[in-house]
Amino acid sequence: MESFTNQSVFESTTSSQSLRMPAFFEALRPHQWVKNAFVFAALLFAERLTDRRSVTVACLAALIFCGISSAVYLLNDVMDQEEDRLHPAKRLRPIAAGRMSVAVALACAAALAAGALVGSWKVDRGLFEVVAVYAVMNLAYSTWLKRVLLLDVFIIAAGFVLRVLGGGLAIHVRISSWLIVCTTLLALFLALSKRRHELVLLGENGARHRASLEYYSPYFLDQLIAIVTASAVMSYALYTLSADARTQFPGKHLALTIPFVIFGIFRYLFLVHQREKGGNPTRTLLTDTVLLSTVLLWAASVILIIYF
Repeated sequence: MESFTNQSVFESTTSSQSLRMPAFFEALRPHQWVKNAFVFAALLFAERLTDRRSVTVACLAALIFCGISSAVYLLNDVMDQEEDRLHPAKRLRPIAAGRMSVAVALACAAALAAGALVGSWKVDRGLFEVVAVYAVMNLAYSTWLKRVLLLDVFIIAAGFVLRVLGGGLAIHVRISSWLIVCTTLLALFLALSKRRHELVLLGENGARHRASLEYYSPYFLDQLIAIVTASAVMSYALYTLSADARTQFPGKHLALTIPFVIFGIFRYLFLVHQREKGGNPTRTLLTDTVLLSTVLLWAASVILIIYF
């Protein structure tokens, strides 16, 4: 009963938002741009937050990822419109609901992709290569890879890693292997939680909406989530205590930020298992005050420890 109520509330909220927001802007999924905050990870840990030029370049890189990711969303919605109409929430998307034509969506996607590629080329050649890989990878995902068991969640995780790499290359700083490992595990955690939510929400109709759901089960996904959860927490803890961290931040105690990471992951697990959320990580983050506060407190504590 609670699941049905939450679902109904979500559909009602989404529907009312759709009526207020122009179809074109809604189709770009602006709330998903929060993911592009990963572009700033290298800026933060490379101690470049006080460097005006680096901050400007990182902002440009984030803007470029907003453009290329929205192009991917438009293309994906065009290709998935029939399946989206079977989903209780995705059926309200502009293309699936018929509020935006396929021709307009494809034209906008092409313009955004071209703008992102040209912009990244002007910012940095390394950034251009990352953005190009991101575009090709997501094109392959939309056309085929999203139907392949496990590979679908790894592709989603790779998108987060590419954002981190792009941010580092744009400002010409070395990307720590610890940052890549932690980002990968966190992204897998979010992707697997998303699959679990879809499976629980759609039940027997899951495979009709997404082919890969046929091969998943709640138990299997719970096992994978448990593995990446433990791995993510341990990896972050080991990083804060590593020789790399002590060398880069002498006299600093990054380990003090571990409780925020553990609490944040526990809170997300609570929302996934007890509130049946997690289908949209960015919406979950932005609508759950406790989770959002935890993330902001973690970021603030990292800044205070590293920069002061």
